[in-house]
Amino acid sequence: VTRRQWALLFCVALGASLSLALPVQAGSYNIDGKGLLLRGYDPVAYFSEGEPVKGAAEFTAKHQGATLYFASAANRDAFVKDPDKYLPVYGGFCAFGVASGAKVDGDPTIWKIVEGRLYLNINKSVGRTFAADPATYIRRADQNWPKLKDK
Repeated sequence: VTRRQWALLFCVALGASLSLALPVQAGSYNIDGKGLLLRGYDPVAYFSEGEPVKGAAEFTAKHQGATLYFASAANRDAFVKDPDKYLPVYGGFCAFGVASGAKVDGDPTIWKIVEGRLYLNINKSVGRTFAADPATYIRRADQNWPKLKDK
């Protein structure tokens, strides 16, 4: 079994085993039990700081039923002005998982920006696999997302 096949099997098996533990969903967003997207990380910071930064309840915005925290009022305002620029692709679910046909949790600390879009993955191993060939996985995920997003 190749590394890619192992990662695919792992992601699908993990998705099946976590099906009862998936976070609550608002539409097609991966939100936690508190209604937070990105587990409270600031979506703007990935782009402005180049790393995940925890947001604060003091700087909050809502988007399609999901609550987002920001590290500053300026980041919140930038998000409100152009949310699509900062939202994680596939609603914050694992990009590799979506490419594999499964909707599994995305870890906001396992991320990659590709062509100005934020992608999350479930763990470091899957993140490395995704990062090795993002164009292929993004193409597959883009094909799968329409049938997965509302499930």
